[in-house]
Amino acid sequence: MLTTLWLLLSFAVSVLRSHFSISRPNWHCQLALLSNNDIFLRCSASGAQWQFFFLSVKTTWTNNPFTNSNVETMPDGSLLIRNPLPLQTGFYNCQDKDGKKVAQYEINFQDIETIHITHKGLGREPLQNETLSLGGKELIFTHWEPWQDCNRCGEPGERKRLGYCYIEEPLETPMPCWLYLGDVNLWSSRTRPEMQVEACHVQCTSSNVDYVTFDNFKLSEKLGSAWLTCPLGSIYRPIIWEADNLPLTWKDQLSGQAVSTVLDTSNGQVFQPATYKCFVQQEPSAQFNPKSDLDIPASLSTEDSGQQPEVEEAQKGKADPILKGLRLLLLAGTVLGLLGVLLKLFHPSRGRRRNQVLLVK
Repeated sequence: MLTTLWLLLSFAVSVLRSHFSISRPNWHCQLALLSNNDIFLRCSASGAQWQFFFLSVKTTWTNNPFTNSNVETMPDGSLLIRNPLPLQTGFYNCQDKDGKKVAQYEINFQDIETIHITHKGLGREPLQNETLSLGGKELIFTHWEPWQDCNRCGEPGERKRLGYCYIEEPLETPMPCWLYLGDVNLWSSRTRPEMQVEACHVQCTSSNVDYVTFDNFKLSEKLGSAWLTCPLGSIYRPIIWEADNLPLTWKDQLSGQAVSTVLDTSNGQVFQPATYKCFVQQEPSAQFNPKSDLDIPASLSTEDSGQQPEVEEAQKGKADPILKGLRLLLLAGTVLGLLGVLLKLFHPSRGRRRNQVLLVK
């Protein structure tokens, strides 16, 4: 039952997700992004067709380059890339039905698994500029995006900014590292993205909460932990987690003070049962409650070893129909409530499903 409800809730949340838009005045676009974060490439041409050229393998594909593709062409001609991989760095060209190029994207998906994270409050510095020797005096540096909003309001919070690896030749325009390097086999601790965090404190404004997801979780017996995913979370959005109403901060994690959780860009690995909440753009997004063993009532009837088998069997026989009836009533009421919410949300919002991703246009 919980699995069915979770699927319905997840589907409802996907419709409510807001997207980020990167507007480009020209049809040609060059930028760096992070892997494992969905993006949406705009192409409004009639009968649009896409071609991809990946620099790591120097191969061109049309529309779907993989058997189990994370690339999908949408009905309006735009391109959706789910959880892009670093090896998908390359050129994305959109052509109309007559074969005319109408949009070109040059994208470097930098590996989020190697991201370098620092916190100003801990006195740690970002990566320093370095010089490469690839035939000239190429400068490798971090191109910083603007600071995101504070992840909390009314109380002390944190904000972050993302930095991407860039290479610059003398008198030339800087380029994202792996668009510049292409298939060059170069390993350096400097060729990776960055994230910098600092403390912040802002006043709260009006609240506009669309939907909050509720779910249960249970720690894995084998690993002793569980991964929780914030449904609206993204590396491109301000996000904060709470455990039993106490904020989980990057400062605590980077300093080694947080021992019961491991923060990710939009996820959290937890090692202790607690009520976890995530907030996105200062608004509540989801709450995760520790799963109780009371979901297995039959085990309670066997704990008292002093009961006679006949009494246990009689009590079980009486309890089963009642429990089944209560579960059916609970399921029916919950499903009806969800259907009402879904009907209310979906009917006026048919075109909002793709808003769950970063929109590049």
